[in-house]
Amino acid sequence: MAVLGRMSLRARLTLAATAMAAVGLGIGGILLIVALDRALLGALDETARRQGEDIATLVESGRLPDPLPGFGAVVAQVLDDEDRVVASTPGGDRLTPVVAGDDLAAVRAGEAIDLDGTRLGQPEPLRVVGVAADAAGEPRLVVVAVSLEEQQRSVHFAKIGVTAGGLAVTAALAVLSWLVIVRALRPVDRLRGGAEEITGAGGGHRLPVPAGGDELSRLAVTLNDMLGRLDAAAARQRAFVADAAHELRSPIAALRTELEVALAHPDAVDPHDTAREALVEVERMARLVDDLLVLAHLDNPRPVRREELVDLGELALEVADGVRGGRVPVRVDVPGEVYARGHRDSLSRVLRNLVDNAVRHASSQVTASVSAPGDGTVRVAVTDDGAGVPEADRERIFERFTRLDDARDRDAGGSGLGLAIAREIVVAHGGTLVVEDAAPGARFVVTLPAAKTTVGAPEAVP
Repeated sequence: MAVLGRMSLRARLTLAATAMAAVGLGIGGILLIVALDRALLGALDETARRQGEDIATLVESGRLPDPLPGFGAVVAQVLDDEDRVVASTPGGDRLTPVVAGDDLAAVRAGEAIDLDGTRLGQPEPLRVVGVAADAAGEPRLVVVAVSLEEQQRSVHFAKIGVTAGGLAVTAALAVLSWLVIVRALRPVDRLRGGAEEITGAGGGHRLPVPAGGDELSRLAVTLNDMLGRLDAAAARQRAFVADAAHELRSPIAALRTELEVALAHPDAVDPHDTAREALVEVERMARLVDDLLVLAHLDNPRPVRREELVDLGELALEVADGVRGGRVPVRVDVPGEVYARGHRDSLSRVLRNLVDNAVRHASSQVTASVSAPGDGTVRVAVTDDGAGVPEADRERIFERFTRLDDARDRDAGGSGLGLAIAREIVVAHGGTLVVEDAAPGARFVVTLPAAKTTVGAPEAVP
């Protein structure tokens, strides 16, 4: 096994193909030899019986010569019912039968037996058969012994031919298998060479696709699709890192400026004002870092465990109470109990982000309405009466670090991550988040799968 582990894939495949061919040829050769041996032995038995029948005809006609004609047999004898030799061919024993005891009983029963030729002075073994005859009412047995020399010589030559032919065919199959496997694995070498040229820096490199539309071609297409997804993910990651660094530069620069001014002019700067302004920038960075951690968690492919029963109406009221006293009032419209299954803190973050966004852009009022349309879903709509979102930007605003031009002027401290976080949380819960025209203003609609109210104790979700 250790030697096989050090062999190349080509060598292992060739060895496996050659071994299978050798085993198949070996089994076929053995069956061929056995069949040939049986066929020759059967033909020899048939020939010996015909010779015995010819002698039996002479016995039954009363024209039995002495000595018996050989008809090509080594020895032929005629025995009476007391196993005495009545007649024999020249060179045969006229006193003792060729076979005796159990062998003679087997021959009388019609069986063919093998006999050691040395008993008759023959170097080759003999094949003995018996044919029953009747001489004027007295039973006789014609015993014929023929040589197995030709049969054994034929089987021996057949063994040599099968062995030599099998080895030649096995060697030819080994060479052919090697050539076929090398040709079949050539596209794999090209794929490996293409993979070596691909680095983590992107660049859109792709693997060469073999012609033919076979399994290797489909594998290359699948790998290229995977590389495309990896390139897109890497591009998004690089853009995300660049955007995050850009967003962090502003509060860091402002904080550094305030501290440098305080150190350069300690008498002209109120330390409490400096600390207050520095705290604002630190809080801004903390919010940004918190959002980045949430996005990193959402990028984890681990599915959200929807094991908490969440009352969306109650959740909307809690979020609205958290922003009371803001720039515009927030009204909550809850017709009754509306439940969804999910992570309560995550869904609370969704509503809080949507309400905060609506408060920043509303002119006079924000409305959060919760409903259950009866189609197996529940909806939460957050509506403001501000300028609205242009139709061309209604998908772009859900991208990370995206802020519209007017929002850049009016949105104090916003990082452009709130709506992106909200949508990803909703999608992780199996729902959707879209923006609609409220005429005037914008309406953000969250749709989630409805949950039954008859559940057991809720389980916390990490």
